[in-house]
Amino acid sequence: MNSKKIDKLSTPYWLLEEKKLLKNLKLFKYIKDKSGVKILLALKGYALYQSFDLISEYLDGCCASGLHEALLAKEEFKKEVHTYSPAFKEEDLKQIATISNHLVFNSVAQYQRYNQVAKELNPNISLGLRVNPEFSCSPKEIYNPCGANSRLGTTLQNFDISKLDGIEGLHFHALCEQGSEELEDVVENFEAKFKEYIPQMKWINFGGGHHITKDGYNIEKLIKIITNFKSKYNVEVYLEPGEAVGWRTGVLVTSVLDIVHNGMDIAILDSSAEAHMPDTIIMPYRADVEGASEAGIKPYTYQLAGNTCLAGDIMGDYSFDTPLKIGDKIVFEDQIHYTMVKATTFNGIKLPSIAIKRLDDSIDIVKEFGYEEFKRRL
Repeated sequence: MNSKKIDKLSTPYWLLEEKKLLKNLKLFKYIKDKSGVKILLALKGYALYQSFDLISEYLDGCCASGLHEALLAKEEFKKEVHTYSPAFKEEDLKQIATISNHLVFNSVAQYQRYNQVAKELNPNISLGLRVNPEFSCSPKEIYNPCGANSRLGTTLQNFDISKLDGIEGLHFHALCEQGSEELEDVVENFEAKFKEYIPQMKWINFGGGHHITKDGYNIEKLIKIITNFKSKYNVEVYLEPGEAVGWRTGVLVTSVLDIVHNGMDIAILDSSAEAHMPDTIIMPYRADVEGASEAGIKPYTYQLAGNTCLAGDIMGDYSFDTPLKIGDKIVFEDQIHYTMVKATTFNGIKLPSIAIKRLDDSIDIVKEFGYEEFKRRL
């Protein structure tokens, strides 16, 4: 690490390590080579475009959730652009259609309303529909796209092939940080409901939520599921991982600003769970901290808390080998996915800077934020 340069960077900051990213990308390449699947980067989970030069060497393109992500994919990734949204606005749809390779609608009604417009603007575009297999093993209901009354995807009851003239693909998404065993169950349910229509398609998109780069993920089972499906139906298969691309590729570095005591020692940091690590509150999950353990395991336990007025802006309770001091660095691990894309300036708190440790161990400070980012949003 170019420590001299990184030492000049004030906390908080995210630090991506390209060597860790490359390890993930090589695993995706292995899966592609063995199965013939196409893999897209889901920008909703990871959109650090300053690393796209590396990622684009291994992945086939990006999946976007709307106009802005589609534009970013087109401008910075420069490969396939696949766009899906729960509902498109006409003015956005027209621009999206001109830059997308695949355009996936959420409902039969939206397909009917816009498919001809899209084809006129881009005769080469491939149109698809997101379907709801009405089955999911999602660990949290907030992340369950196939739950009761879900707006995401068309159920079999509302699927009408006679109103989908020109459709070339089906898309489903039912996983959240899950394995190939759960994918197998989802595919089985998808086939049971839509098997009549799959042979009429050119491609099937298996969506995201595949925890491919997590230790213990059954890679060979994933490859078998894909190859069996491709052989059975003679279709192209796509995956859309986002979190799995950025999984354990970098950290969020913060500093201790003050230590107060109210029933326990509380370290107030120059970051925020609410603003910079929202999934630790929404999911919720407990982020690992470098050198720390669960509360009470090591001699000195602290609650780590954010520097906003939200009472619940708390990262969690952690124990350390030595007492914390003002100015100490607190490093939260695995903070590259679903952080930058969700971060806010709540309370006017400064957004973390973004740094990348390149393959040659040099450090690029690619983005620093200040007052203008806060003001510009208001």
